Amino acid sequence: MAACSTKDSFEDFFHKKMEEMSKGYDQEVNYSYSLIHQDEDVVQTNDAIAVFTENNPQGEQIFIAYFKQEDGQWEWKHTRGAEWDTPVKWSAMNQEPYIYSGAISDPSIKEVYAGREKAKIIEVEEDKRFWYAVSDKKDVEVKIVMEDGTQEVMEELDDEMLEEWTEKMNKR
Repeated sequence: MAACSTKDSFEDFFHKKMEEMSKGYDQEVNYSYSLIHQDEDVVQTNDAIAVFTENNPQGEQIFIAYFKQEDGQWEWKHTRGAEWDTPVKWSAMNQEPYIYSGAISDPSIKEVYAGREKAKIIEVEEDKRFWYAVSDKKDVEVKIVMEDGTQEVMEELDDEMLEEWTEKMNKR
């Protein structure tokens, strides 16, 4: 029973915080969010990770947040955001725990590794997936394994895509 009440209290805390944040947006924004995935006791007892999507002034984004319970109260510690089809392929929290994460829209990617840690891949919708891995090391190499078994290092930024984006933005 104790585990159930802890789970409920984290989820309640998360939704309450998100509702508070939504009050900061104008009605025209049509703000919404959806909790996609949550995991508790990730690095240590009384911590949690939440993966959620948000429809905000920047459009649809996906976020990962790290929470820790201190003195019986949940604290929102770190957040990283991502978008599909952007030059930013992944990012990492720059404080412990080092959480590497990114959005995937390539269906041929089978696995992702941040250093030695195998990432958890979450199906979000249709061809959109999100991955994260918790590591005790900063600045690890991120690798992907394709369906055919080939492996490649995934750079944080896709230089070719970044160049195309820059050109597109400059033409506006």
